[in-house]
This record gives sequence, structure tokens and C-alpha cells, in this order.
Amino acid sequence: MTEFVKRTISGAVFVGCVVGSILWNQWAIAGLLLFINVLAVDEFHRLVKSPTTLRVCAFLGAIMIWLTAICVAYKPMGEDYYRAFSISLAISYLPILVLSLMDEIWNHSGKPLQNWGNMLISQVMIAIPLCCMCLLYSLDKWLLLALFVLIWINDTGAYCVGSLTAKRPQGNHKMTPHISPKKSWEGLLGGVFFAMVAAVILYKCGWFDSISANGYGLAVALGFAATTSLFGTLGDLEESLFKRSIGVKDSGNFLPGHGGVLDRFDSILLAAPILTSYSWLCYFIVPLL
Repeated sequence: MTEFVKRTISGAVFVGCVVGSILWNQWAIAGLLLFINVLAVDEFHRLVKSPTTLRVCAFLGAIMIWLTAICVAYKPMGEDYYRAFSISLAISYLPILVLSLMDEIWNHSGKPLQNWGNMLISQVMIAIPLCCMCLLYSLDKWLLLALFVLIWINDTGAYCVGSLTAKRPQGNHKMTPHISPKKSWEGLLGGVFFAMVAAVILYKCGWFDSISANGYGLAVALGFAATTSLFGTLGDLEESLFKRSIGVKDSGNFLPGHGGVLDRFDSILLAAPILTSYSWLCYFIVPLL
């Protein structure tokens, strides 16, 4: 089987799982996000060669963050209890952090600041952003689906425009040649353009109705697309910088032809929390305008 066939099949399965779980119900996407969360956090700590105890703490922390997000987003115990359960889960996260600190005190790894920093990075930059998507889903499943669709369209548009402009005699203008030599400013603009065109279509289909009111729907949709493109690109660059700093090409081999979990969700990790905040702000503010 050729590399192209492997890449096509694994990519189709990946897209099918994401889209299918979003359209199925809230627990399907929650389960998928938990699975991805655990894999991504573990993949990160394998790359930075964290001690076993620290990896276990990060694993447990990711699960605790997911449980807290589920409690806040879906309120499975009912409206009267979700605050108490959310606070309890958040407090129970503290012993996990304490355990990770104690492990460095007694095990003498020789690099406590690096290990503690990696622990916090895995929680703040991987676990929390992935769990933010549950909060976005709780507002409207179409918004979460729009996030993925626009990320994919942005990446495709940026690749196509960047590749075409690179063939010019003068080439194109590189964004960060020391991090990602192929990314260009022309590609960025192309990705934003295609994402905004797609957002107009999605707006016409009613995907942004939950955060649109008083005639501001199109502006909200365009803002959603621009935010997705810009922060998705930044997230991609962040992961490229991380991989370059430790000297690896792919974060793993979870998806044949596509690399690891972090490789597939790099754009999402920064865009998800920003888009969740953007959507909730629109939900509360736009009706008041």
C-alpha cells in the first residue's frame, strides 16, 4: 500500500470519526475528546521523556480536566448540582499537582523545573484546549463542527495558495522560515480567504444562528472564520517550533501518513479556547447590540 493511499484512508477515517461523533450526540464527542486528550498528553510526555510518575500525573490531570468540562458543559447531574460537582472536581485536581511536585523532590531527576514545566504545558496547552470543545458543543454542535470544517478549509487553502505562489520566479514571502520553511504570508491570506468564503456558506445554512442576532449574523460568521484561521495557523507554528526544538519530524505515528495526535490537532489546540470564548461572548453580547 502506497503512502498516499495510507494517508487518504487514515485521513478519511479521522474525518469520519470527528464529524460522526459531533452529529451523533454530546456523549459521543465527549468520549472521542477524552480518548484524544489522553493520547495527546501521553504523546507529549513521551516526546519530552518525562518520568513515569509525572506521565501518570499528567494522564490523571487530563481526565480530571475532562470531567470538570463535562460537568460544566452538560450538567449531567442536573442544574442544582453541577456547580458543587465542578468545584469538587477542580479542588481534587490539586493533589495531582502536589504529587507531581513531590515526585521531583524525592526522585532527584536533576531537571525539576523542566519536568514541572512540561507537566503544566501538557495541561494548559493540550488538555484544557481539547476540553474547551465540550463547552463549544454545549452552545451549539454546529459551532464545533464549523471549527473543524473551517480549520480544514483554511489548511487546504493555505497549502494551495502557498504552493502556487512559491512557483513564481520571485517565490513567495516566508512567514517563519526558521520554524516552518513552507509557510508563507500568501498562504496565510489564501487560507483566511477560503475560510471566510466557507463561513458565508455555513452562515446561510444556519450554523451560526445560536450566536447571531439583530442582523449581525454575517459579521459574527466572518469573525469566527478569521479567528479560526489566524489562531489555527499560530497553533500549527507552535507545534512546529516544539518539534523542531526536540529534533523530531512527527509527534508520533498514530495516524499512518499523518503523524501523531498532536500533528492532527495542532491547529485546534490554540483555536479551540479562543473560538469558545469568542462564541460565548457573541452569545451574550450580540443580542444586546
